[in-house]
Amino acid sequence: MIIGLDDTDSKESMCTTYLAAVLIEKLKEYGRINDYPLLIRLNPNIIYKTRGNAALAISLEPRRNKDIEAIKELVIETVRKMAVFSSENTNPGVVFIEDSSEKMKAELAEFSMRAVRDVLEIQEAVEILRRHNISHKGFKNGRGLIGALAASGFALCGLPDFTYELIAYREKERWGTLRDINEESVYAADAATRPDTWDTVDYENKRVVFAPHSPDPILFGIRGNSENAVRRAFSMIKSEPVEMYVVYKTNQNTDLHLIPAKINEVLDNRSYILKGKVKSAPKIIVGGHVIFELKDNSAVIECAAFEPTKGFRRIIRELRPQDDVTVFGSVKDKTLNIEKININDLNIHELRNPICCGKRMKSAGKGQGYRCEKCGSVKKEQALEILERKISQGFYEVPPCARRHLSKPLIRYQ
Repeated sequence: MIIGLDDTDSKESMCTTYLAAVLIEKLKEYGRINDYPLLIRLNPNIIYKTRGNAALAISLEPRRNKDIEAIKELVIETVRKMAVFSSENTNPGVVFIEDSSEKMKAELAEFSMRAVRDVLEIQEAVEILRRHNISHKGFKNGRGLIGALAASGFALCGLPDFTYELIAYREKERWGTLRDINEESVYAADAATRPDTWDTVDYENKRVVFAPHSPDPILFGIRGNSENAVRRAFSMIKSEPVEMYVVYKTNQNTDLHLIPAKINEVLDNRSYILKGKVKSAPKIIVGGHVIFELKDNSAVIECAAFEPTKGFRRIIRELRPQDDVTVFGSVKDKTLNIEKININDLNIHELRNPICCGKRMKSAGKGQGYRCEKCGSVKKEQALEILERKISQGFYEVPPCARRHLSKPLIRYQ
C-alpha cells in the first residue's frame, strides 16, 4: 500500500514532511514501512507552492487486510488535525494505491515526471484517480492531489536518480523560536563527510545553510549520497534536543526538473537546459542583478544571475559576445534564472583599431580605414587581437545559500 500526501503546510507554519514523520510512527502499529519514505520536490516554479513544494509517499505493508480501512481513516484524520486549513493556499490531498496494473504504472510514471517539470491541473489528477479507481481524499479545492499522486507514482515506479536527506525535527514547545545549533559542530560534520554530504554550509558566504529560518518544525536537514553519510554527519552535530528524525529518499539535487530544449520552445514556469552563444555583453541592473542575452538558431532569451547568487555574478559579468555556453535554470517572465552554467568555449578574439606609434589609430571616416594621429599612416581594416580572459571553460554554480532543492550541485558530478 502506497500513501501519498501533499499540501498540508503554509508559508508560515507546519511542514508536510513533519506530518509524514508523525504518520510513520502511527502506521508502525498497522504494519511494516517498506523502503525509505519518499520526499519528492515538484516543479519549483508553481505559483501555488508554499515553500519547497514537497510531496511525500510512504510504502506500507499492512499486517492484516482488514486494517486497510482503519489505515485510511488514520491518515485522513491525521491530515485533518495537522494541516493548516486556515491558509487559503493550503489544499491537502491524500492518495492510497493498493494495487496496480502495467497500464496504470506507465500512466503514473509519465504523470509523476510531468509534475516535476510541467504545470498540471487538478482535473488531470482526478481523472487518473477515477480511471484507475485509486482511493483518495481531497480537502478544499484538492490541489494537493497532484503532488500526492505524483509522489505515489514515483514510489510505485521508481526514481531515475535519487539522494537522501535526514531531517531532524524540533520539540513542539520550541517552534517559532531561534534554533540552537552549534555552528562549529556543523562545520566539523561537513568537513568529515564531504563529498558524500553537501549544502550543509556555504564556505564562500560563511553561512550555515542546512537549517531553515521559518517557524516550522524542521530543525535542520542533511543531504547526501547515502544513509550512512547523512547519519554520520547527524551524529556529529550539537544542537537543541531533537524530537525525532527521518531519513528520506528524494529527488533533491538531481536536476530532474530540467528539460533540454531550444530557446523557441521555452515556456514560463518550467526549467530548462539551453545551449547557445552569448549575444550581448552582460549588464548590471537595479538591485545588483546581472543580465545577458543568449541566442541559438531559433530565438533569443534573457538569462539572469540575481543578487542572491552573490559571487556567482562575477562569473556572469565576465562573459562576452560569442562565448559558447550551456545554461541551466527556471524561466519566469521570459527570463531564465541561472542555477549553473557550463562555459563550453570562450571567445578569445576581438577586432580592434590597429596600434601605431604606441596608440590606437582613429577612424578616418566611414569606409576610409584608420589613421595614425602621430605619423599619418593609414590601415584599411581593424586588427584581430587575442584577448586575455579572467574566466576559464568549465562548470560554475550558484553558492549553497542560493541553491534550489532540485538543482544538482557540481559535487555530485565528481
